[in-house]
Amino acid sequence: MKTKLLYITNAIKGAAGLERVLAIKTSYLAEQLNYDVHILVLNHNNASVFYNFSSKISIHDISVTGNSFQYLKKYCKGIQDTISIVKPDVISVCDDGLKAFFLPQIINKKIPIIYERHVSKIIELGLNPSIFKLISSKVKFIAMNYLAKSFDKFVVLTNDNMQEWKLDNLIVISNPLSFYPQESSTLQNKKVIAVGKQGVQKGYDRLLNSWQIVNQKHPSWQLSIYGSFETSGDLVSQVKTLQLQNSVSFYEPVKNIEEKFLESSIFAFSSRFEGFGMVLIEAMACGLPCVSFNCPCGPSEIIKNNEDGFLVENGNTTSFAEKLLFLIENESQRIEMGKTAKQNVKRYLPENIMPQWDNLFKELLQ
Repeated sequence: MKTKLLYITNAIKGAAGLERVLAIKTSYLAEQLNYDVHILVLNHNNASVFYNFSSKISIHDISVTGNSFQYLKKYCKGIQDTISIVKPDVISVCDDGLKAFFLPQIINKKIPIIYERHVSKIIELGLNPSIFKLISSKVKFIAMNYLAKSFDKFVVLTNDNMQEWKLDNLIVISNPLSFYPQESSTLQNKKVIAVGKQGVQKGYDRLLNSWQIVNQKHPSWQLSIYGSFETSGDLVSQVKTLQLQNSVSFYEPVKNIEEKFLESSIFAFSSRFEGFGMVLIEAMACGLPCVSFNCPCGPSEIIKNNEDGFLVENGNTTSFAEKLLFLIENESQRIEMGKTAKQNVKRYLPENIMPQWDNLFKELLQ
């Protein structure tokens, strides 16, 4: 008899990191570890998905619409009805919103329930939060920390994330790699790549300031930025102001990002703050040395400074540019760091990460 897992999340049709990780994990559990995997989503309406989920996975869609009262009523009933149909052995919640913290009370059954936290608190606060935001967030986080005690296990992605919660049920399980190609980048193309949706968090404004310094010395090198466009941003204007039109290109998200990594020679990670840094390990899997701001949370646990990449003081755009220049101008070191990156990142392979989940499920069922 297969163990039944039910994942509860908001959506699986987007191109964000949570959807990518969920596709990797659930597919591995269904295909390799022989679990009976179910995913409950909201307002899916048979939409196409950006990432590939195993055909062995069952998708359950509940419609939640209307005002706040109607939404909550449909949300609770939809979850309770799905649980009655599926009869899961373990439930895992992948929803960073406040409502997810009430699920143990909504479910009200003696089923082991896990919470997976995919963002850090600093992401929710944002950059330079207002006094109102600070106060409201503090109240929200106090409520979250209290409600989080109801879960059998509370899973975070990094040791940095552990410091954000005062819980006895905390454990760390990192995200697994989505791919690990046999081939590596030759690191010969004059291309630097950055990946992630545009917005304040990803710090592309800082990257462009660093790139201006790089471009002055090496105008033949190109910077390609992949990620959904942010209409409120002003990156295109910044490119024009810095006169970087001939060396910077913006692209929408692509499914074949692995190919783009393999065509590049350096990965630039300019985030102000993170939840983990999935694209860092993906770039390393393709043999790219990385230059990253040492932001919370993730980069310092992924990159071994001066070995497989560089960690730069968060916000020091001059130092960031200097590290990019070092890799551009020192081919032998670039190649050696790329080889080391590909080797070091193996610790994030699914066959190394997913047994941790397998052990957790078995522990909860004992």
